[in-house]
Amino acid sequence: MTIGVLHLDLLFHGSQSLKDKRRVLKSLKERMRSRFNCSVAETDLQDLWARGRLTVCVVSGESRHANEQLNEIAKFAASHHGAELIDYRIEML
Repeated sequence: MTIGVLHLDLLFHGSQSLKDKRRVLKSLKERMRSRFNCSVAETDLQDLWARGRLTVCVVSGESRHANEQLNEIAKFAASHHGAELIDYRIEML
């Protein structure tokens, strides 16, 4: 069994408040959960309105499958309207 963890650093263009940022994050998290059946949480930079960090976790029987799924999630996040993916990191546990 492999646990894959993906850390996404995001930049929110046009966000004028924490409320604007949270609206975009909520949409992104819900879409990730429904499309990829993964766990998602905002894990850092909660008090900054223009930046955010999401952490995504998947569990798989094979590390290759977990890695592929996390890369697909990163691509999905990069294409989300309202948030720019500026960096990501994958860990396998």
